[in-house]
Amino acid sequence: MEPAHTPAPPRGGGQPLLHQTGEEIQSFGTLKQLPLGLGHDARMYACQRLNHVLADTQILYSLYKKHHWLVRGATFYSLHLMLDKHAQEQLALVDTLAERVQSLGGVAVADPRHVAELTSVPRPPNGVEKVPVMLSRLLDAHERILIDARDAAARLSAEGDEGSNDLLISQVVRTGEAQVWFLAEHLVDTPLVRA
Repeated sequence: MEPAHTPAPPRGGGQPLLHQTGEEIQSFGTLKQLPLGLGHDARMYACQRLNHVLADTQILYSLYKKHHWLVRGATFYSLHLMLDKHAQEQLALVDTLAERVQSLGGVAVADPRHVAELTSVPRPPNGVEKVPVMLSRLLDAHERILIDARDAAARLSAEGDEGSNDLLISQVVRTGEAQVWFLAEHLVDTPLVRA
């Protein structure tokens, strides 16, 4: 009986080339040249500002998911659903902000450890907080982002970057304002039932 013949895998075939390593092809904080009609300094400034909003937005998304999982009490069901809806809206903003940085020739902050270095949103405790504290924490994060986004939008508009201005105002600010309204209404001291 002849030994079984094992054919060599085809070149360029279905076998993935695993364990590849290499140098960075673009460092964080640098720009590649793109024909956008927007100067290098304006694009560099935009990427810095957008990356800061992006880092804070990634943390806000994480806070929403944490509180979605850990919320308790009589309003559990409605808050559980609302917090998840808000988280998904924040996740969409994360993607939009990252893609804007990339479209300007920059590098979007992506690694959670790097995000933690850049964010201005305070770290919550690892455990469970009371619902009003959770909501207040979310409101604080929103306010930080809204202040930064409005300031960035105005400055970027002055630099001629109306695309980033539009993203910040029409998406980040408007989404944030609506979410703040929904959160804040849950902190109004009105009883569920009063005779």
